[in-house]
Amino acid sequence: MKLSAQTKVIALLFSAGLFAGCSTTGENMEEGGYDSDVAPIDQDQGSTVYGGGDQDGVSSSSMTEEERMEIQQQSEQQALREITTFYFDFDTSEIKPEARDGLMAHARYLSNNPGQNVRLEGHADERGSKEYNLAIGERRANAVQSFLVVNGASRGQMETVSYGEEKPAVMGSSESAWAQNRRVELVFE
Repeated sequence: MKLSAQTKVIALLFSAGLFAGCSTTGENMEEGGYDSDVAPIDQDQGSTVYGGGDQDGVSSSSMTEEERMEIQQQSEQQALREITTFYFDFDTSEIKPEARDGLMAHARYLSNNPGQNVRLEGHADERGSKEYNLAIGERRANAVQSFLVVNGASRGQMETVSYGEEKPAVMGSSESAWAQNRRVELVFE
């Protein structure tokens, strides 16, 4: 089997490139020797975030465990408050267990902010008569309102309205679409 001169040159160049790519300089990098402004921190000392300029920054080392827990709890509550749509099973206005934490966060927020108002919009899927869907949408909105009131919110902060099947979140006649349309939406004003 004879190889052409061009094939031999390509094979030689490929081999040289492979060897060059695998070579090392022989230097070993010591810890901290990466020429970077990032250095390992002592976990007991915490870390400091600077805002630039002459600001001192915020240091996690000066925070107590209670303060850390408070900040964590506040961010968890904020994340739960971002959930503003709560879903219901077919033909019921019973609040699902997975909705309770989110609704509790909204109740705490409303309790702590008496000037804040919210509209509770009840919805239903397309099954059932128009009158029935308006009624179940209203029952769902009232169930959420009752939950919020029992957990600290003021009834005066809330308005309930039922749209029945008139404002579907998802168009379609499948179980998936119906499940997304059986809901109460919290609209903060």
